[in-house]
Amino acid sequence: MASRSADSRTGNGSSPTVDAVSLAIIEQLQEDGRRPYAAIGKAVGLSEAAVRQRVQKLLDQGVMQIVAVTDPLTVGFRRQAMVGINVEGDLDPVAEALSAMAECEYVVMTAGSFDLMVEIVCEDDDHLLETINKRIRAIPGVRSTESFVYLKLKKQTYMWGTR
Repeated sequence: MASRSADSRTGNGSSPTVDAVSLAIIEQLQEDGRRPYAAIGKAVGLSEAAVRQRVQKLLDQGVMQIVAVTDPLTVGFRRQAMVGINVEGDLDPVAEALSAMAECEYVVMTAGSFDLMVEIVCEDDDHLLETINKRIRAIPGVRSTESFVYLKLKKQTYMWGTR
């Protein structure tokens, strides 16, 4: 599935409304993204067809994605880093440019020491250096960067449910 910008959830710019049944469906899929719709329906009290329709609507609205999550090390990406970025002027063009880069997994506008925080995944240190020095720092408006190289990933989960 193609990546979707978090602000493209609805056509009118507002966040979609998600009811309790849809939240329960999301929790079921967070436990097992390959769980059959019939099993989800049984757990949440809907038919398989109704679950299928709700899942499609949640996907279309950008509320969720169903993806395979990998350990970057096992698929050839030996270097990860979080990069704090300070920007002169409007953040949007810089955030858009970063979002278009394959190495950028997350692009977040923040309040605090940095204007943007970006998680990048690279093949090795040379790729990391090229990404930060030649590509990120070359984006118009980028004033400074600070890199936080990952030495060891202790926890990565997408199981926070829907609280």
